[in-house]
Amino acid sequence: MNQIESGLKQAMSKAAKQAFDLDFNEDQVIIEIPKDKSHGDYACNSAMQLTRLLHRNPREIAQELMAHFDMEEAGVASYAIAGPGFINFTMRNDSLTNVISKVLDEKDHYGKNDSGAHMRVNLEYVSANPTGNLHLGHARGAAWGDSVARLMKASGYDVTREYYVNDAGNQIINLGMSLQARYREYLGLPFDLPQDGYHGEDVKEIAIALAKEFGDRYAEENEENLKFFKQKGIAFELAKIRKDLDYYRVSFDVWSSEQAIRDAGKVEDALKVLEEKGLTYEKEGALWFATIQFGDDKDRVLRKTDGSYTYLVPDIAYHKDKMDRGYEQLVDFFGADHHGYVPRLKASIAALGNDPDKLSVDIIQMVRLVENGQEVKMSKRLGNAVTIRELCDEVGVDAARYFFVQRALDTHLDFDLGLARSESNDNPVYYAQYAHARMCSILRQATDLPQANSYERLTNEKEVDLMKYINEFTSVVSEAAKLRAPNKVCNYIQKLAQKFHSFYNACKVLDDSDVELSAQRLALVQAAKITLCNALNLIGVEALEKM
Repeated sequence: MNQIESGLKQAMSKAAKQAFDLDFNEDQVIIEIPKDKSHGDYACNSAMQLTRLLHRNPREIAQELMAHFDMEEAGVASYAIAGPGFINFTMRNDSLTNVISKVLDEKDHYGKNDSGAHMRVNLEYVSANPTGNLHLGHARGAAWGDSVARLMKASGYDVTREYYVNDAGNQIINLGMSLQARYREYLGLPFDLPQDGYHGEDVKEIAIALAKEFGDRYAEENEENLKFFKQKGIAFELAKIRKDLDYYRVSFDVWSSEQAIRDAGKVEDALKVLEEKGLTYEKEGALWFATIQFGDDKDRVLRKTDGSYTYLVPDIAYHKDKMDRGYEQLVDFFGADHHGYVPRLKASIAALGNDPDKLSVDIIQMVRLVENGQEVKMSKRLGNAVTIRELCDEVGVDAARYFFVQRALDTHLDFDLGLARSESNDNPVYYAQYAHARMCSILRQATDLPQANSYERLTNEKEVDLMKYINEFTSVVSEAAKLRAPNKVCNYIQKLAQKFHSFYNACKVLDDSDVELSAQRLALVQAAKITLCNALNLIGVEALEKM
């Protein structure tokens, strides 16, 4: 919460206590910026909120509230009661300009807050199988998850960014068999590529590299050699994934291995807990998990008739492992095709004795590449899926990341390639970065100006509007972190850039005939630049100094 809003809420809460002996919590007080600037700097509807409780006319309630409202402490210059009982506040100039000093003092820490109260949170995202390239769905999840992590860290959460490596199971067997087949093909030996295997060029390249290094040492088709190809395949694919994520400015604190969880006996441990609780049963040669009693629509198979585990089993063990590590909240980011998987995961957490509400699953909706209103395909190497690297090479990392987080995660996204490439104000990335570059240009031209000691002359409507919006930044960061909604930061960035351009067009910043005013306006430009840079950093987009 920003200082102005906090001060108004505190004063209104105290006024309600003094006027009506009510415990009107600060969190209940709503403070907004009026759309009509003639209505003052801020507005409050507390009088109307209290009407049902006090059974009195809201205007009368407003008058009583303001009779006990400490205007000095709240930094209010004047107020007016409007309409049915809105209280409109006009702030003292120093209340508004204080934000400039605050931003200049805090610099790249401006916007950081402690609303997360050091809650331990585990964010698990991307987690693509190490069997191929990262595609558009992964790109959206990576940009979103990384931005959420940045926001939560900035808001005082204790965040762990985790990638779950699915390095066990049938997909890894198929990867090993595919590599072995391509290895034998390169050596001129008979080969049989699995029907469900991996046919992409990347698998061929890995196999050729292995054949050049090891010759025919692993050509014989046996279990030991298959293990070699599985290990090499995982290592090659993970290295490529890490490299692409690094290029995309996404990093992780923990890389958890499904195989390591299996090897440590954690799968059997989790099943034992479920068995001891009487939550498993045998039916038709399979082992079932009684998830219906935990809100799932049907019971789920854990062990199939052939003795192999379903995908759910290692996932139960993995989430138990995360819970055992002491996290207060787990957040998984899943693709849209995993929507039906959520109830059984929550059921497993409840069955293991944990609070299922400690797990949140955010669903990542589908992405479509479009240009001139038509869907396009642009994959050069595989022909079936556009990779993160291909997209970034096409439009740049900044545009890729920005476009993926500017829309809510639960909405389908049409990624407009033409717009992302364009150098126009219609492109939100270009518009924001151009605003930052213009700020930097102004600052470079004004190295001889003295530093302002006060800002009392910043009274122009556009100056006040910009200061008020800079003041909103910390609240936006806190709310975006709480809701895991980096799109709110994108909205803020666009509006901040617009307000800066509006200020710049209305107010001459560098005026040789008025050095004092120029110095004060220059400080406002510096505060706007710091705020915009911090906002862009929270979504992993570079704040360019030149365009």
